[in-house]
Amino acid sequence: MGGQRGRLVTKEDRQKAVCLIEEAKNNGARISKACDCLTISVRTFKRWKAGKIIDRRKGAEKSIPKKLTKEERQAIIDTCCSKEYQDLTPYEIQVILLDAKTYLGSVSTFYRVLRSENMVHFRGNTRKGTKKHRPPERVATGPNQVWAWDITYLKTSVAGIYFYLYTIIDVWSRKIVGWSIEDSESYEHSERLFTRIMKAYGLKKIYLHSDNGNPMKAGTMLMTLYKLGIIPSFSRPRVSNDNAYIESFFRTLKYMKSYPQYFATIDDAKYWVADFLDWYNDRHLHSSIAYVTPNQKHSGQADLIIAARNEVKRKAFESKRIRWSSKMAEIISPQTVILNPSLETLELDAS
Repeated sequence: MGGQRGRLVTKEDRQKAVCLIEEAKNNGARISKACDCLTISVRTFKRWKAGKIIDRRKGAEKSIPKKLTKEERQAIIDTCCSKEYQDLTPYEIQVILLDAKTYLGSVSTFYRVLRSENMVHFRGNTRKGTKKHRPPERVATGPNQVWAWDITYLKTSVAGIYFYLYTIIDVWSRKIVGWSIEDSESYEHSERLFTRIMKAYGLKKIYLHSDNGNPMKAGTMLMTLYKLGIIPSFSRPRVSNDNAYIESFFRTLKYMKSYPQYFATIDDAKYWVADFLDWYNDRHLHSSIAYVTPNQKHSGQADLIIAARNEVKRKAFESKRIRWSSKMAEIISPQTVILNPSLETLELDAS
């Protein structure tokens, strides 16, 4: 047993060591001296004597009674890969085998064995799901470069009947550049809205983002957009963050304290929304654009307003520097807005 410390010792050698130390003890030797001769500690001897002689160190051979044998593992793999079962899930395979009076293992065992062999893949006879890619990145460095739009429900006094608010937002300035309220959701209303707004702004080309609704993706609607010089892109199904700016606007609209529980007539809805948009575009200090109004940002006045605010802060900083823990932090209005940023852009922002 000499020199065994730090090395793996077989179960038989451990049992033999316990017998030798016991024999030495019975002949008058001290346990500590006998353990030193075998290069083990007294604590190790006591543990072995108590029956804990299985080597639990990493790398030691262990006996696991419930572990599958190589033959049992191979039987599961061969069964799952056979022509009869290759298109079935482990759940289906197990019950069919049970009907045939055969048990190879639990469903989790099937999955564990298949996973260890990298065999857990799409196996069914239905069409494999397709991956929805992130919409194209749209970068706005000024007004009327990238718009987003959507339609939201406005409750009426009759349950199940709604008015529909069509809204177009400029993602750079957050200004609502166009809107309408209709009694139905259809691409004809969308076509009229965009034709009117593009003519009013005199635009020849712009990027537009929306979700996947029928008024957004109808064939005649898309043809109208292309004729107007509008290049569309669409959100992934059930991913509201792909159209975050218009969704954020709808939240602002519907969380206003004055927002009615319902609108009695479509004219009531138009009056209320018109009044709200007058506040939103002209008086609302928007947090995402350095607390200027969307109209100020859209028209270019924001730069002068923010410069004047920074000048006031600079004078206060120069007159009472002792009150400032570090250099003055200037107010900055974002000059670039990215709709649906790519993974590379997100990584750059994080760094």
